This record gives sequence, C-alpha cells and structure tokens, in this order.
Amino acid sequence: MPPRTLVIMTQWRQRPGPIGVLTGAGISTDSGIPDFRGPRGVWTKDPIAELLSTYPHYIADPELRQRSWLARRDNPAWRATPNDAHRALVRLGENRDVSIITQNIDRLHQRAGTPADRVVEIHGNMFEVVCVDCDFTTSMAATLDRVAAGEPDPPCPDCGGILKSATIMFGQAMDAGSVRAAETIAAGSAVFLAIGTSLQVEPAASMCAVAVDSGADLIVINAEPTPYDRYATEMIREPIGEALPRLVREMLS
Repeated sequence: MPPRTLVIMTQWRQRPGPIGVLTGAGISTDSGIPDFRGPRGVWTKDPIAELLSTYPHYIADPELRQRSWLARRDNPAWRATPNDAHRALVRLGENRDVSIITQNIDRLHQRAGTPADRVVEIHGNMFEVVCVDCDFTTSMAATLDRVAAGEPDPPCPDCGGILKSATIMFGQAMDAGSVRAAETIAAGSAVFLAIGTSLQVEPAASMCAVAVDSGADLIVINAEPTPYDRYATEMIREPIGEALPRLVREMLS
C-alpha cells in the first residue's frame, strides 16, 4: 500500500459515493465507557485486566472466568447512552450511504438510531452469551441472573460446557462472515473514516488498507498516532465528540 499524496483538506468532504466507518473504543468514551489502550485506558492502568479478554486463559482458568462474569456484570456499558458522535453518524447515514464496522461491543450505534443492518460488529457484542462447546446461546441478562443466584461460573445448561460473552477474545478465531462483510464495506468506500481506534488490532485495522488500496480517502480521527496515519488524507486529533459532529455538518453542507 503506497503512501498517499495529500489533497486539499476539504476535498474529501464532498466526494460522492459510499462512506465506510470503522469505530473503536474512543467513540464511546464520552458515553462513560473507558477505552483500552489510551493513556488512561483499562489495560494501560491494569495490564492484568487484559487477561479477561484472552481466550486461552479464559478457557483454562475457572477463577479468571469468575472474575470475568463479575466484570461483565459491572461493565459501565450497561449504564451508557449514545453520545454526540454516535448521533452524528446517524445523521450522516440519513443523508448518505453509510456502513459502520465497529470494534465496540456496546451497541451504542444501534441504540443511537443506526439501523442494525448497517453495522458490522466485527468483535461481537456483550448482550449475548454463547457456549464454546455447542450451539447454545442465551442473553447476558439471563446468565448474569444465574451468577447473582450463586453460580460464579455458570456452565452451559445443554452440555455443561464453558459459557462466554458473544465477543471475540484475543486468541479466538474471528467470525469469517463478519470479516468478509467488513472487507466488502472497506473495498466499496469512497471515503473511509477511522474513528477512535488505535488501529493496532487486526483484522479490523487492516480495513484501512483495504479501503486505501481500493481508492478511498482515509480520514483518521483519534487522539493518539496510529500505524495508518501516513496513508491518511487527513488526520484529526481533536476530541471526537466535537470533531465528528462538525465534520458531518461539513460533509452534508
């Protein structure tokens, strides 16, 4: 993927065609959900917490699973509501052809008003629970009720296997269908917005490469530098809750 030549900063805003969006934890921090890798991120402050999202450790360690269920119970996303950045993408989607690939599991895009069929949850979601050994699925709420009732590591009621949230952990295979859907969005985009993501986790980060190689303008909106900045048409370091609503207004003007 060759480095991009910068164009006039305002040109991409009026470029016609589909808009692809990749969002990471940074878009949800204004909703009260901390990010992971930023200066005050969950894993930055407590590296041990990253083990809760590591599949081999989760499968092997019952005590870690018990801690994971408590962390799911106490996740601030349960109390979170969509913020101005989520709502800005809804407005953009009401006027342009917008598809969102999100690394987030909080469903704030859908709760803000983006249709579910316009969102690819490439890392899954926190609202469902699956068994690692069979096809059993249920709601997170029902499983947390079991934890509250005295099952610290509730087993699958069908096969006795290990239950986990319907999220993709480190060391776990990605859902092939979600990855294909994300690649299709990236490859078909005229403009590709990478918002609030460190672009360090693959294959989500590589969607930027797919978009650029297909001729899209890449716009990176993130507080910290990313590995894909040098390919970006424009980089924006302003707070997402301020920058994204302004950019949407400019794109729709």
